[in-house]
Amino acid sequence: MLVKVFGSAVFGVEATTITIEVNTDKGIGYHLVGLPDNAIKESCYRIAAALKNNGLEMPGRKITINMAPADLRKEGSAYDLTIAVGILMASGQIIAKDVNQYIIMGELSLDGTLQPISGALPIAIKAKEEGFKGFFLPKPNATEAAIVDGINVFGVENLKQVLDFFEGKSLLEPEVFDTRTAFFNALDHPEFDFSDVKGQESIKRCMEIAAAGGHNIILIGPPGAGKTMLAKRLPGILPPMTLREALETTKIHSVAGKLKSVGLMSQRPFRSPHHTISNVALVGGGSYPQPGEISMAHNGVLFLDELPEFKRDVLEVMRQPLEDREVTISRAKFTVTYPSSFMLVASMNPSPGGFFNDGDTPVNPSEMRRYMGKISGPLLDRIDIHIEVTPVPFEKLSDLQKGETSAQIRQRVIRARERQSTRFFKFDHVHYNAQMNTKHIREFCVLDEASLQLLKQAMDRLNLSARAYDRILKVARTIADLDDCVNVLAQHIAEAIQYRSLDREGWLG
Repeated sequence: MLVKVFGSAVFGVEATTITIEVNTDKGIGYHLVGLPDNAIKESCYRIAAALKNNGLEMPGRKITINMAPADLRKEGSAYDLTIAVGILMASGQIIAKDVNQYIIMGELSLDGTLQPISGALPIAIKAKEEGFKGFFLPKPNATEAAIVDGINVFGVENLKQVLDFFEGKSLLEPEVFDTRTAFFNALDHPEFDFSDVKGQESIKRCMEIAAAGGHNIILIGPPGAGKTMLAKRLPGILPPMTLREALETTKIHSVAGKLKSVGLMSQRPFRSPHHTISNVALVGGGSYPQPGEISMAHNGVLFLDELPEFKRDVLEVMRQPLEDREVTISRAKFTVTYPSSFMLVASMNPSPGGFFNDGDTPVNPSEMRRYMGKISGPLLDRIDIHIEVTPVPFEKLSDLQKGETSAQIRQRVIRARERQSTRFFKFDHVHYNAQMNTKHIREFCVLDEASLQLLKQAMDRLNLSARAYDRILKVARTIADLDDCVNVLAQHIAEAIQYRSLDREGWLG
């Protein structure tokens, strides 16, 4: 007897419907075809034990299972439940007439209970697009799949619940999730707040500018100056995610299996990988490609603490995603693309010893130069703001007065972003100032004579490099937006010049 049951496979952040064809015939054997990986091949042992422990049996006949389309690689243990239902139907142990209207996914334990799967959200989206009536999956994944309207999502705890539903012995209530209410209720509750930071007013100003224009930023300072503390608070002043951004971000985390029963992500992600990370773990990949840290930080912040300690080849693989805001992973038979539009926040000590070359802690300039040399010029070229972070004096640390809150800063950032959205509405891939190319800079960063002279003098006196020119104009445009100015003025240029520390000749001492 031949039956067909439907599952789904995830490639990149998109799902593809998989047809599980199960045929029983005379003879003995278990044949699984259609490019399954080892986890799927081992499913026969899990399924046999689960059936026996639930009063059912693995048929003593020849079983042939095909996973179509047969030329696509399938991976993971999420097909256990799909195959088990197919075997029971093909052997006549259950009758389920409308099973072809449902997507069925889940990993079976030996007692028939279900374990969570990855990629539930993109699977639910694809199921709705293809007109399926419902989606059966493990209970812990039900909330994320229920984000999708127009399809019944049934979170089940074990095999028996699924079988009883199809045989009409019991009813299941579909999972209900009010996406918009849950999303908007969680928008204004950042985990970390800038009011907790003592002093560092100039650095807070830098973080505000970076957030307003989407600029990448590097913080340079000795240990204990507050670099990590400031970086962790950056997501709290970024504009709230739109519903579209939240869905994009949730899909990536769903594919990676990192949602942990959260329905819809409403806070911008903050990823902080250790400096021992490999280039594959950072950008994504592997034999069966998975999203890397830069994709997990999509629509959020990627924080690289102690930047020079990262392997050089790891940092270099970020250059293309920083420009294109997506990463493409190619294999012999397929290609997957993961979005990776993130803000890069990096921190570093100025020298191997951790200190600047000042009177109190003299450091050999050649050591500083060698330490800075671990970071390539092309990577620094993609970082708009360089700022020095100095230790906070005791008077500031002991001050009981609270500083400005993240909510207050965020309101100014939102207003600046709204001006940029209006300015770039006719451009498809430009939404904020950091994304401007040379053509946009010439159009939207026109300087008057006083501003031009100031910029010329600064480049001559400070020996700023040519690469600093466009970066200064982009940052100045953001400062003007924060000041609600139509044109970039001399004071905006003057402030932007301060934020190019690493381009100044003689900075190393």
